[in-house]
Order: sequence, then C-alpha cells, then structure tokens
Amino acid sequence: MTGAVEIVIILLLLLGVFFTLAASFGVIRLPDVYTRNHAASKSATLGVMLVLLSCFLYFYLIEGHFSSRVLLGIAFIFITAPVGGHLISRAAYNSGVKLWEKSVRDDLKNKK
Repeated sequence: MTGAVEIVIILLLLLGVFFTLAASFGVIRLPDVYTRNHAASKSATLGVMLVLLSCFLYFYLIEGHFSSRVLLGIAFIFITAPVGGHLISRAAYNSGVKLWEKSVRDDLKNKK
C-alpha cells in the first residue's frame, strides 16, 4: 500500500513540477503580455496545486498528519490565480497594450 501511495505522490509532484516549468518557459518565450499571462495563470496554477496536493497526500497518508492549511492553500490558489490572471489581462487590454501582430482575433475590439 505504501509503495503505491508513494508512486502516486511522486507522479503528482513530477507533474506539478512539469506544469510549473512549462509556465516559466511560457512566460519567457511567448510573444505578448496576453499569452504570457495565460501561461503564467493557467499552467502555474495547475502546477502549484499538484505540488500542494502531493504535499497534502504525503503528510496525510505517510506521516499521518492532516493539514487543513494545505487544503486551504489549494482552494485559495484555485480561486484567486485564474481570476487575477483574467483581471491583469483585462487591465492590459483596457490600458492599450497591443496584441501580438500575428493574433487572429480580437473579441473585445467592438465592446469598447
């Protein structure tokens, strides 16, 4: 039982590290503020949540310690990070930051 639990925890941790690493590459490599913000808010949120979930499962299933703080951290990240990313993108658009020149569609263009 402990071996299978450890494998699941390691897989969740590695998956979380992968998504966080992908988010960091996205922030560095993507062309404009909107795509960078998308990478930062979506991938990093999922990565941090998976790392926190693996932390919670480790301490609960292996160490026998229930941590409600980690669960609250997961809920807080799940709620605030996507909303914050959306608001940052909306503020950038409303302040006049241009889209990438190869962008195909601007859904907010006619709503001003």
